[in-house]
Amino acid sequence: MATSFTEKKQTVATRAAVILPWERSAHGQDVRAAEARLEEAVGLTASIGLVIVRKAVLLLRARRSATLLGKGQIDSLRIAVKADNIDVLVVDTKLTPAQQRNLETEFGCKVIDRTGLILDIFGARAATREGTLQVELAHLEYQRSRLVRLWTHLERQRGGFGFLGGPGETQIEADRRMIGERIVRLKKDLEQVRRTRGLHRQARKRVPFPVVALVGYTNAGKSTLFNALTGATVYAQDQLFATLDPTMRAIELPSGRQVILSDTVGFISDLPTELIAAFRATLEEVAEADIILHVRDIAHPDSTTQKKDVLGVLESMAKDNMLEQDWPNRMIEVLNKVDLLGGQAAVPQGDETVAISAITGDGLDRLLARIDQRITSGMEVVRYAMPLADGAALAWLYQHGEVVDRKDQEEETDITVRLLAEDRARFERQFRHITPQMA
Repeated sequence: MATSFTEKKQTVATRAAVILPWERSAHGQDVRAAEARLEEAVGLTASIGLVIVRKAVLLLRARRSATLLGKGQIDSLRIAVKADNIDVLVVDTKLTPAQQRNLETEFGCKVIDRTGLILDIFGARAATREGTLQVELAHLEYQRSRLVRLWTHLERQRGGFGFLGGPGETQIEADRRMIGERIVRLKKDLEQVRRTRGLHRQARKRVPFPVVALVGYTNAGKSTLFNALTGATVYAQDQLFATLDPTMRAIELPSGRQVILSDTVGFISDLPTELIAAFRATLEEVAEADIILHVRDIAHPDSTTQKKDVLGVLESMAKDNMLEQDWPNRMIEVLNKVDLLGGQAAVPQGDETVAISAITGDGLDRLLARIDQRITSGMEVVRYAMPLADGAALAWLYQHGEVVDRKDQEEETDITVRLLAEDRARFERQFRHITPQMA
């Protein structure tokens, strides 16, 4: 199992500086956007227990291949790192292995980039076997790209027997080979996890209950909403990436219909490609959902940009055939944290949006009603004529559908019921002697 940086350095490396290299050519001169991105990086760094003693946005005229930063910026940072006794420098962008090594040499402290920071957080948070497997795979994929010649023991290892041994292999080759073998084993284990989750989904379809998945930017309040709706005690803190493992609970809607609510990992801008690949099994819960609740922190100053990041991930999933193309039709936008803005009245709402406060409970009844309405709109109204004595079929329809109308005669009943398409197919397979009637 890969060991996270925080696990190795927690007792030593506690003082951190966070810098955001900001390119005007790529992002324009939006100071507010830069400050919001910097604060997000500070939140990520603080979430693994590091003490931030310095933070700054550094404007880049050009990205230098060796160090990313300019010479003047490196000189001033070197002085600051020494003056503040910095143990860890967090650079909120993706660094090449050479850039990371050169910056560590320049500053004399540990340097981690955005990818390494997020991987470290995931390593500290993952709790289930699936989560830990995914994190280890992501760590190893990242480490394999960092296998640069930093060792002093790169001499050839001896191979063969006695004095006739061959040249053997360098330490870097041995490390790369061991990492590669471990990655192959992890991918096999994760494939088994996916198959198991697929079996669980098939079992739910046989029940079945509609699945409602919570998605959204990290720290948007998904777990708080999950707890408010289910009465569960899923870990929920004002903390980035508080939830990494999917959790599922059954809830009852106003109509009495039951659905399964799924809490998933939060998205974030510039999510490391290693994590997108490694967490495919987690994202499959979203792909299988009947309804997707996009939870937004509407009080966040960068809420609109966060929305674009989440929708961008979902669109990329659709392009990779991980998500059906009709996913926007299954989405309800949940505008959370309205208590910070003065309540529901302060937030414009439409047919596809619901304003709530997961903390105070404001708007939750309206959200449940909207979910109920959305599920009902996807149901079919069908009429059956059946013997009154066929109690099993009648009980099945009452249990799995909504009875709209029923007219009993001496030996027969005429019943009109609203059913999900899959439920109708199941009913007609199980009770083949009963055929639908013309409305």
